[in-house]
Amino acid sequence: MGFACGIVGLPNVGKSTLFNALTESAAAEAANYPFCTIEPNVGRVPVPDPRLEVLGRLARSACLVPTQLEVRDIAGLVRGASRGEGLGNRFLAAIREVDAVLHVLRCFEDGDVAHVEGSVDPLRDAELVETELLLADIESLERRREGLIKRARGGDREARAQLALIEQLLPPMQQGVPARAVPLADEQRRQLRLLQLLTAKPVLYVCNVEEAAVAGGNAWSERVAAMAARQGAGTVVVSAAIEAELAALTPEERREYLESLGLEEPGLHRVVREGYRLLDLITFFTAGPKEARAWTVRRGTRAPQAAGVIHSDFERGFICAEVIAFDDYVACGGEQGAKEAGRMRLEGRDYVIQDGDVCLFRFNV
Repeated sequence: MGFACGIVGLPNVGKSTLFNALTESAAAEAANYPFCTIEPNVGRVPVPDPRLEVLGRLARSACLVPTQLEVRDIAGLVRGASRGEGLGNRFLAAIREVDAVLHVLRCFEDGDVAHVEGSVDPLRDAELVETELLLADIESLERRREGLIKRARGGDREARAQLALIEQLLPPMQQGVPARAVPLADEQRRQLRLLQLLTAKPVLYVCNVEEAAVAGGNAWSERVAAMAARQGAGTVVVSAAIEAELAALTPEERREYLESLGLEEPGLHRVVREGYRLLDLITFFTAGPKEARAWTVRRGTRAPQAAGVIHSDFERGFICAEVIAFDDYVACGGEQGAKEAGRMRLEGRDYVIQDGDVCLFRFNV
């Protein structure tokens, strides 16, 4: 089960630098000119979770395997992208394939780094990108509507339902409201996913600030945070330049550098965790002598489907799950102690996996 976040934004806002730091690689060429990322670069990023190390120590695991998010660095968008300007068509196709959007906004002044719009204004930049995505979505819905009208007149019930949804979406979207903010019923939300609209995807605004502002942000990032609050979106403040430096350091050097900046952790840890939250994901664990491992599922996933993330045979032949809550696992000193204390539960097919569950799945195929 893969989950992908796309790093988007205007050219020269720090997307590729952020991607390189996230993946601790030079997979994306970072340069002071637009479109240095032509095809979307893809990296897999471990999700920081201190619980995994605790489990590994208690289970005496030989290795630790964190859960991961897929991150894609997507070519910079410019004004007119919805009409194919710049690399617009490629940008729109790439963003359509991701589950959530990490929207990087430039919140720093630097005369040596050109801005495609001529000045620094993250709110304007955010609106520009959102407008281009909205225009592309509206055009897509209008095309779909034409075909659906004919099918609906022929008595196609599915076409009628889709047409009703589109008719409900178009008026507010034409007024500048993204699809994710249009009030819909639960069933309509499920139908909305099938439309693959760009503005339906959840958004995290990543404010790229100068080094001096990394601990507390600056006036620009505060304005972005206020905008995000109105939209119900999230924000994270990072310095892509600092994160790139941190990625090149040893763990000890990294700790010392973070301390000198007054930071407890790299900003990228917050980006990844927020991306994880944005997708409404949770983590469950397996732990034993060979490895302690974190696994990713969407909130609300039932035990058989969680077992299937490990191996399809586990879901097909699911019998039950032996489950220990993380806090109980730690308090009892591990699996055996939890069993002796009666803190291990046998759960069946209807059990909904909780964040932090330590699981052993019983199956027969």
